[in-house]
Amino acid sequence: MKDIFQVIKNIQLSEKATLLSELNNEYVFKVDRRANKLEIKQAVEKLFGKKVEDVRTCNYQGKKKRERRADFGRTAHWKKAIVKLKEGETIDLV
Repeated sequence: MKDIFQVIKNIQLSEKATLLSELNNEYVFKVDRRANKLEIKQAVEKLFGKKVEDVRTCNYQGKKKRERRADFGRTAHWKKAIVKLKEGETIDLV
């Protein structure tokens, strides 16, 4: 298994992520692109000491950065994980 600090990169704090945490007890993390759901679940449980009920993942392609030539650049591809905690468990983000 990978190191837990390599699996979870950071917590995403956006309006949608805040709404998910308040209503559904789900938290959004930016994770390593090669990490699977089992590794994400184990990393959250070890890092925060909470019980995880479900993990959903989404892969995103990096955005094109257009230049005024035929060749163009691209930002890095990334992966998002939405982690649902068991009933009564919460993560303090502050």
